[in-house]
Amino acid sequence: MWNNIVKKNRIGMILLIKLCLIVQLCWTVLFFASCSSAPKRPAEIFTIQSMVETNITLANREADHGNFTQALSILDEAWRLAVTTDRPALRIRVNLSRANAHHALGWTAEAERLWQEAEQEANAAGEQVLASVSRIYRARSMLLAGTMNPREVLNLTLREQNILRKDRLFSALNWTVKGIAEKEMGRYADAERSIMNALTIHEKDRYLEQAAYDWYLIASVRSVAGNYAGAIEALDNALGFDRRAENTFGLAMTWTAKGEVYRNMGDEENAAQAWRRSAAIFRAMDRQADAREVEARIRKGRRSNIPRRNPEWEEDWAEEEEAQEGRRWWRRDRENERDNDNES
Repeated sequence: MWNNIVKKNRIGMILLIKLCLIVQLCWTVLFFASCSSAPKRPAEIFTIQSMVETNITLANREADHGNFTQALSILDEAWRLAVTTDRPALRIRVNLSRANAHHALGWTAEAERLWQEAEQEANAAGEQVLASVSRIYRARSMLLAGTMNPREVLNLTLREQNILRKDRLFSALNWTVKGIAEKEMGRYADAERSIMNALTIHEKDRYLEQAAYDWYLIASVRSVAGNYAGAIEALDNALGFDRRAENTFGLAMTWTAKGEVYRNMGDEENAAQAWRRSAAIFRAMDRQADAREVEARIRKGRRSNIPRRNPEWEEDWAEEEEAQEGRRWWRRDRENERDNDNES
């Protein structure tokens, strides 16, 4: 019995010694492996790049909320920082946002110059996606100004769609512009499908302001096609997204659009209520001139020059008789828009 106990102790000691040797060997291997590897280099520094990207995001949000002058102020600083990094992609993205803000304010010549600069730099730097989106932005501007044929714009979006699929947000933009072109061509079902594709991206990625604007555009398509009930439904969806985003400017413009649709339906009471709601929001924003213009619709029963919800993408709502025709769209005078901004 004693001998069995001794044997068992010896076996245990042998196993313990083997285990210690294995552990020692593992530590030795790890030590020499770590010593033989190259020393770690510090990670690349992206501090300034992060600041630029943050400023672009902030500026785009201000523009979505109708604060185009504030957006330009932020973008001026973003441009200064982008220049210090000498990164082409950053410079191009800032210039694209600057161009859009200038276009929203009606400064089309400066916007055109910035879009061209962005496209040229993108081509030189091999930034295919940014070059493509520069062309889409310019085409959208020309489409809304009536200086580019809708068929040409549609063909451009079809050519660029494979490149822009690499960026979900730019792909959504391409779908939106395609929808606007199709609406101009009287292809209302196709237009709504295209804008719905953009909406799917914006909603899934939680771009609330853009999702609201997609519903706003869908409402304009339905309205010009004579589907007024569908247009009201789409505008209610837009209001829901704008409330979630606390997009006051979007809310005011959507209520204005609801008034237009109600008037096209012959429902003057609901039209007046919608415009009063819009005017109240404008006054809460201290945009007194815009509020007075909306109220003028109630008093005079005619269209006024209020700023568009998103001037860089939007086409104006049709007059009642134009909506029935489904072709002609009334366009506001951009100079009056700037006067309204200055007065407010």
